[in-house]
Amino acid sequence: MTATKAAAPAFDVRAVRAEFPILARKVNGRPLVYLDNAASAQKPNCVINGLRDFYANEYANIHRAVHELSQQATERYENARRTVQRFLNAADGREIVFTRGTTESINLVMQSWGRANVKAGDEVVITGLEHHSNIVPWQMLCEEKGAKLKVAAINDAGEVPFEEFERLLTPRVKLAAFSHVSNALGTINPVAPMTAACKQRGIVTVIDGAQAVPHLAVDVQALGCDFYAFSGHKVYGPSGVGALYGRAEVLEKMPPWQGGGDMIRSVTFEKTEYADIPARFEAGTPSIADGIALGLALEYVLGVGLDRIAAHEHELLLYGTNKLSEIPGLRILGTAHEKAGVISFVLDRIHATDAAMILDQFGIAVRTGHHCAQPVMDRFKVAATARASFAMYNTKEEIDALAEGLQKVRRMFA
Repeated sequence: MTATKAAAPAFDVRAVRAEFPILARKVNGRPLVYLDNAASAQKPNCVINGLRDFYANEYANIHRAVHELSQQATERYENARRTVQRFLNAADGREIVFTRGTTESINLVMQSWGRANVKAGDEVVITGLEHHSNIVPWQMLCEEKGAKLKVAAINDAGEVPFEEFERLLTPRVKLAAFSHVSNALGTINPVAPMTAACKQRGIVTVIDGAQAVPHLAVDVQALGCDFYAFSGHKVYGPSGVGALYGRAEVLEKMPPWQGGGDMIRSVTFEKTEYADIPARFEAGTPSIADGIALGLALEYVLGVGLDRIAAHEHELLLYGTNKLSEIPGLRILGTAHEKAGVISFVLDRIHATDAAMILDQFGIAVRTGHHCAQPVMDRFKVAATARASFAMYNTKEEIDALAEGLQKVRRMFA
């Protein structure tokens, strides 16, 4: 008799919502409909309580001290590093560097690996989908080194055609940096073949995973990338903390990018010997509580299950796309075949900011502007969009509220 695998329990969005206390509040007298998750996600009780408990009962500075509190804090902090390792399926905890977030992680790679390896005449490849944090550091590096920045263009659907990306991978390219998921459009890039194409040519890869990790299971070993960066506040953790994955053999060859305490083995006035990885890249006292709370957030996400989260959010995306497409004068930007839970849109004759301000009166929170992706806006010839972005705790009823609110906006400008 063949054993039958037990079916996974149905996704209970009500139970999930109960873990996020802010969702119970009202804004302007209306129940909060929070659809600004691509900017920052809300925090579950385990993160909120974990921060308070650590500061109330366990706080001490980490590493080197022999007293009990410090040793406990150090163990919890390093346990969080191991959680990040497991979350990304990194081969070794030494490959996880704590940073302040994706932006700092990318700048770390630029300042350390980039400055040491990119020379005049070399090329760096990015895509037309990138957040400013994955554009500006490479512009700065190319300007300093006399290298050239090349951009793989996006099509009308907001996708990076693989052949367009691969065409740019000339022998002069030293590094390629690309987002896993677009923050402005929700496009999911084909990062596995993109990384494989680079690896075949000896090109170092940097993946901006800020928008991917809340929605998709990430396996850096399967991807084969050299670097992968993400931020805690996007994935239900605190702001001000994030992580950089770097392959150990690459990190070990990189010089430190900041000097100070904890990144050294020994210091004299004549010479300093640097610590092994990852400490070499973690100068100074870190945000200890936030690092621990990031670990708690990732444990929570793993407990809910990324596959179940992805399925729920995909259902919301399909429902929301259909619902908003029914609104006259509304145009969705970004219609990629593979998308995460982001709907970016414009309304005829109504500025995105005006629409968002009216939605706020109904308790509905969306983001407007260029979303730190001005080249994407330029590609679609708009100054700004309104963006509704979904998380595990959002519901179809909230999408209905958004659609109803947008209909009211239209009537006000009729």
